[in-house]
Amino acid sequence: MSRKKKTLPLLENVTITDCAAEGKALARVNDMVVFVPFCVPGDVVDIQLKKKKHSYAEGEVVRFIKKSDVRQEPMCQHFGICGGCKWQILPYSEQLKMKQKQVTDQLHRIGKVELPEISPILGSKQTREYRNKLEFGCSNKKWRTWEELKSLPEEELNRQEGAIGFHITGAFDKILPIERCHLMHPLHNEIRNSIRDFAYSTGMTFFDLRQQHGLLRDIMIRNSNTGEWMVLVQFHFEEQGDEERAMALMQHIADTFPQITSLMWVDNQKCNDTFGDLELNLYKGNDHIFELMEDLRFKVGPKSFYQTNTEQAYHLYSVVRELAELTGKELVYDLYTGTGTIANFVARQARQVIGIEYVPEAIEDAKVNSEINGIGNTLFYAGDMKDILDDDFIAKHGRPDIIITDPPRAGMHPDVVKTILKAAPERIVYVSCNPATQARDLQVLDEQYKVMVVQPVDMFPHTPHVENVVLLTKQS
Repeated sequence: MSRKKKTLPLLENVTITDCAAEGKALARVNDMVVFVPFCVPGDVVDIQLKKKKHSYAEGEVVRFIKKSDVRQEPMCQHFGICGGCKWQILPYSEQLKMKQKQVTDQLHRIGKVELPEISPILGSKQTREYRNKLEFGCSNKKWRTWEELKSLPEEELNRQEGAIGFHITGAFDKILPIERCHLMHPLHNEIRNSIRDFAYSTGMTFFDLRQQHGLLRDIMIRNSNTGEWMVLVQFHFEEQGDEERAMALMQHIADTFPQITSLMWVDNQKCNDTFGDLELNLYKGNDHIFELMEDLRFKVGPKSFYQTNTEQAYHLYSVVRELAELTGKELVYDLYTGTGTIANFVARQARQVIGIEYVPEAIEDAKVNSEINGIGNTLFYAGDMKDILDDDFIAKHGRPDIIITDPPRAGMHPDVVKTILKAAPERIVYVSCNPATQARDLQVLDEQYKVMVVQPVDMFPHTPHVENVVLLTKQS
């Protein structure tokens, strides 16, 4: 006999007091912390609990009693359902305050190291249409709101309908159809919606992630400050005629959007939508686009990592270069170099820069980026950081005067941190997209290094994400 699920309480007249991780808000009820989405400090609400632990709970707002004075109307029609841009109900000035507080709290609470006064966060000049890349999933299972479900005839409830948009949290195989996203240039909305309409009009099947069938699978759209556009469409061929149907879509895209300078496709037979290990097919134009930063040109391919906020990336890298205090005599190691953007950006002020990155295609782009910009004092190596950066590597290439590191959200592998301590550079400039894991790494580095500067940078308006740059100097 199954245990009856316990009904959790409704909390009434609760005042939201703060913002929390992952874009949630929090309130304190007696000795319990309650996390809720889509709220801001000052909101007074009724909360239906969905999960309850000893010291915290999670819930959903079922009624707004009073809306906060700082709350603003969301710009997006998909707000409250789409999992992105959760802070668009906060004025941008308030978002920056919350991100500054997030960096401060995490460095103090997790890092527990001596810190200088944290510099004011650098806000993004653009708060809309600032992204240069978005990916959209395609699914035969369209996510419907409760309002839609209640209004549909019973015979329509189980009908599968294709959708292009973003995956729904907690329902990986369902897609929320996106009509308009405000994060990228309006042309990307036109491209995506045109692909959707063509698929509908021709009866093209959409991918079923659970059953692993269906033709239209995923779309990636990139643009650059040079005016170039890249579109990559993922298909899943399984029936006779699928390739012909796919190429009809590709021709439709090419004919409808002459602005696209790089049009590609791939047949992805894997269980997931990653394509880093797949061979891509060029349909039209070039297999890359270019980004400009100062007088440098950076080649960006479909597999390349490039900061998604182009203008703010320049300010981020300018902070890195300033904190490195290069004089032209230094050997610099650039860890997690990606396509070599930071490495090439600082190379003219250094004696030599050595970049290391896991993705081989990114390293090839990094080499090309040095070549096309006439930079001859860079070296790049592809491989797992913890395997490449060892004592033999340092013995061969020399002890670095400065290390610049920009790891993924998980932070640096413990072996990499140990090697940095052995290498003992005079200065470390640590760029992080996750201050929590950065704080963890700073705690280990603290045995030999002192934090001198902390500079938060906002790369992602309307989201809780924040970049943070820390300068560490070797203790005497």
